[in-house]
Amino acid sequence: MDVSLLEWTITIAVTVGVLLFDVVVIARNPHEPSMKECAVALSIYVGAAIAFGCWIFLFHGSADGHNFGVEFFAGWLTEYSLSIDNLFVFIILMNALAVPRHLQQEALMVGIILALVFRAIFIAAGYTLIENFSWVFYIFGAFLVYTAYTLVKSYRDHDDEEHPEENAVVLFARRRLNVGEEFQGLKLWYRLEGIRFVSPMLIVIIALGTTDILFALDSIPAIFGITQEPYLVFTANVFALMGLRQLYFLLGGLLQRLVYLSLGLSFILAFIGVKLVLHALHENELPFLNGGEHITAVPEISSLVSLGVIVLTLVVTAVASLAKDRRDTERDEAEV
Repeated sequence: MDVSLLEWTITIAVTVGVLLFDVVVIARNPHEPSMKECAVALSIYVGAAIAFGCWIFLFHGSADGHNFGVEFFAGWLTEYSLSIDNLFVFIILMNALAVPRHLQQEALMVGIILALVFRAIFIAAGYTLIENFSWVFYIFGAFLVYTAYTLVKSYRDHDDEEHPEENAVVLFARRRLNVGEEFQGLKLWYRLEGIRFVSPMLIVIIALGTTDILFALDSIPAIFGITQEPYLVFTANVFALMGLRQLYFLLGGLLQRLVYLSLGLSFILAFIGVKLVLHALHENELPFLNGGEHITAVPEISSLVSLGVIVLTLVVTAVASLAKDRRDTERDEAEV
């Protein structure tokens, strides 16, 4: 994919500009956004992602069997669905750390900025590995299949107890720092009666940062399973993260109703993992497999098929989850 320096510059400049605008607006008026405010902002972000995908269709077209527009939409939907799953962790974290509702926008904004920074680093590292070592696709594929297995196992074991606020880095910071009890916006420390305290917001930021790194470990191999174009990998992540803050407040309790989301994501990750392994076989250079020659007999999964599988899985997951929630509600009402 031939992306000019001007396109990269405009993309990064617009991303930074949107983030700065959000930071200024939130800093001036920290509050819990209304449903209307969230819906409008989310509509703009989703509309912008769709418009960007159409622009990729029109101006970058296809090359060497790759339809870059299809790859972008498949990548964006995958990253967006993973981001929705990550919102469960954010909700648990915010509640566990007792972040006031009117300050949660600020905390989420910091988390999104950290996520973009970490993912940019992971994208650069992943692209470098892929360009120099084709066998890394085997590792990415195996990792995604293993992640899918852990999601299914967690669902079957009803393991819903996540404690992101108790990870090792957060616990270390709490032990070593004099953490106060008052939140003072995004201030990371303050003085009270001559004593210097670290704001609880710093602990929140540390918790968000460490969970963002864990999220990137899933999302970056997944997106590379759909496209190896760094521009599409980066923009798919940007558009998936941009509406996350509004989605957090807009969905609220609806997230708890998507009971089959982890199963849907496990299927998507396993599918992409298998796709990566098949691609690795096509690009094979390992001397102990087929004498180091490419294995062209195995099928490769096209971007269009990937997009169809992802969309169908998300639709089935959402419909099945809401249907189960409705049945459970009706049963509970009947028992009363």
